[in-house]
Amino acid sequence: MKKKTALVTGASRGIGKSIKESLLNEQIEVFSPSRNELDLSSSESIDNFLTNLSTPVDILVNNAGILKVGRYNELSSDDFQEILQINVVAPFKLISGIVESMKRKKFGRIINISSIWGQKSREGRSIYSSSKAALDALTKSLALEFASYNVLINSVAPGYVDTELITKYNTDLELEKIKKTIPIQRFAKKIEISELVKFLCSEENSYITGQIVTIDGGYICK
Repeated sequence: MKKKTALVTGASRGIGKSIKESLLNEQIEVFSPSRNELDLSSSESIDNFLTNLSTPVDILVNNAGILKVGRYNELSSDDFQEILQINVVAPFKLISGIVESMKRKKFGRIINISSIWGQKSREGRSIYSSSKAALDALTKSLALEFASYNVLINSVAPGYVDTELITKYNTDLELEKIKKTIPIQRFAKKIEISELVKFLCSEENSYITGQIVTIDGGYICK
């Protein structure tokens, strides 16, 4: 890659940290703001961050997001508003604030980290699935608006990934049961996600835009 600058949200751990490392390995300068610097739950914080952002961004990876699990009578409208703010509205505001410089340079790569739960769902995932489906729809629509400027935008939709969170919320027995539901019979490695993101962010990707790229070991094919 030629010298580029990337902004990656949620890069302190898990998939986001792996994405940051993959981009750094390509000599890309990576900004990964802390929550104190960029609070995605606050539109005011996002506006302030964009106002003070002096470096043009070539690559934007909207990785940060939250998961709220519960049945319809266990969740409130406040829960719904919070998950939509962080998972959908915040990426939209960041894209809107950064894309003009990409359009002027005739180069930009935007990746929204979605989820298989935007394409299928299960009990207790109503508002999370809704937020990821909305993020995918945003990707498709903006791809049409940006394509003529060589600004490509895609969603990457991981399935089960071997991160700290999946081991935190599941017992060893539960983890083994989940693996048996995946055709490849294992969880994705973080680097498998980040290497896909790296390609989609690169100049080697010159034609893929508006796509939901699922990386789940065949899980949603069943």
